[in-house]
Amino acid sequence: MNILLDKIVSRLEKAEISSPRLEARLMLGKACGISADEAVLLQRELSAEEETLLEEMLEQRLAHKPLDKILGSKGFYKYDFTVNGNVLSPRPDTEIIVEEALKLLDSGITQNIADFGTGSGCILLSLLAENKRWQGQGVDKSEAALKVAAENAAALGVESQVSWINGSWFNEDFCQNLKTPLDMLVSNPPYIPSAEIAGLDAEVKDYDPLSALDGGADGYEHYRQIACLAPYLLKDGGHVVLEVGLGQAQEVNNIFAEQGLCPVRIIPDLSGIDRCVILKK
Repeated sequence: MNILLDKIVSRLEKAEISSPRLEARLMLGKACGISADEAVLLQRELSAEEETLLEEMLEQRLAHKPLDKILGSKGFYKYDFTVNGNVLSPRPDTEIIVEEALKLLDSGITQNIADFGTGSGCILLSLLAENKRWQGQGVDKSEAALKVAAENAAALGVESQVSWINGSWFNEDFCQNLKTPLDMLVSNPPYIPSAEIAGLDAEVKDYDPLSALDGGADGYEHYRQIACLAPYLLKDGGHVVLEVGLGQAQEVNNIFAEQGLCPVRIIPDLSGIDRCVILKK
């Protein structure tokens, strides 16, 4: 490894940054406009502009700003998504929502999919990119988040398949804005109990939008509201595919079942944590 990369790795290690070697390569590559692999082989001196950019990124990372928020993008499923402080950073665990949804959607016909709390659009756009027949509606109460999602839709070439709804499912007129019936409702809603927000890692609580984290007093506030709406929004046979937090799967299952939806299955993520809840109308 080159000397510059060694120095970057050392600084990251002292700050107890995870994966310091990978992150060093990514930041050096970003600063120099080359790939992370090419950064390993870099032998030349950096220009003044490259040095400044690299140092700015390092200072932010040493302050525990998430790397994706520094680089401006994050890989998710098969694609790279633009991210910033207005959206939740896509998590690998969330990819299971896309994988399970794809098993349920009909690839041969038009499917009407709504994503509640779309954020960067990573779930919905990953689905739409798989089939040009499918149409999506991305819902978020943050106009700034929808701007990011729209940029990602354009980058993936699916902007003609998606429409954006700036609003909250707690609003009385919310359902009037949706094109129904839905074949599928997907959501990774806020699910962290309010009192637990302060105890989250700094990379989450200081850099992800609070509105994308706070699930109310018990963490189930958004699930209860979505469960009330789902029976009226879904077509017969339509599915709800949800992400849930640690230990929440069975209660979320019950919340939706009480509204008349039929539990289908609960799927664990790669860590063995029940992460995805699926129900059917």
